[in-house]
Amino acid sequence: MPQAEDYIRELTSVERGAVAADMLTMQLRQPGAYTKQLRGPIRELIVGHHRITYFTLRHTLYFVRGFRKKTNKTPKTEIDYTEKIYKLTK
Repeated sequence: MPQAEDYIRELTSVERGAVAADMLTMQLRQPGAYTKQLRGPIRELIVGHHRITYFTLRHTLYFVRGFRKKTNKTPKTEIDYTEKIYKLTK
């Protein structure tokens, strides 16, 4: 998704590398990437202070939007937006 790509593109090369490594780990279905379920099928990939919301549909990972985590709770707007994209993609 363009918003996730734009967010990742703005990270430092070290941060981009860490995110890319975790995404590859997830694509290969290997353990190691730290993720958290947010609501139903909506999850977030956690890489340091960076979060990327995503969902899986028909064996495809859809990374929706990235943001820097500043509080203990994921913003409701991020979860709602990702859920909206999920429902449109279904």
